[in-house]
Amino acid sequence: MGWLDVLGWAGSALLIFSLMQSRVLRFRLLNLVACVVLVIFNGLLGIWPMVAMNVALCAINVWFIRKLLSDRHSETAFEVLQVGPLDEYLRHTLRVHAADIDKFQPGFTWSPVIPGHTAYLVQRGDETVGLVLVRDAGGGVAQVELDYVTPRFRDFSPGEFVFRQSRLFRDRGFRKVLTPPGMVAPYYGRLGLRREGESYVLDLS
Repeated sequence: MGWLDVLGWAGSALLIFSLMQSRVLRFRLLNLVACVVLVIFNGLLGIWPMVAMNVALCAINVWFIRKLLSDRHSETAFEVLQVGPLDEYLRHTLRVHAADIDKFQPGFTWSPVIPGHTAYLVQRGDETVGLVLVRDAGGGVAQVELDYVTPRFRDFSPGEFVFRQSRLFRDRGFRKVLTPPGMVAPYYGRLGLRREGESYVLDLS
């Protein structure tokens, strides 16, 4: 097998692999690289219809990547909606993502009947991208029970919007936010929150 065959097989394999990605941005980036490889491969063989198709796909991927990156830190890309702790859609979302939630917060349980618990859906348009479940711990402290982002949107920054850009906690009178203890692979350090034991702390005063 010559190097040109290797190039063609590698491009095709990467194209297939990109279609298996659940994360939107990762899919677009891998698909773009695969299309570039296939442009070179088909160009060297002189298969111009395939070159034209892959050039068009490259342009489409670049357009979507630029749009996705421009929305990544936008204050208007996301919205936080409060729902009742017993809301059926909230319960449905928790059931659907239960196995994935357990990977990041092992042993998580939600007790909606306990006073002081509030629930929020993080939305991007009409799509739910995450959940934030909060318990009022008293003294102006918000204890986050669950901070979850769906796999499709983990390349974005809904957490940055919730903790830094939105007024979710300030508008409810909280002066301090504690993140869930024992969370696997927490990202809060990148947002500037300070570590305190197994949690991170956001001071709102």
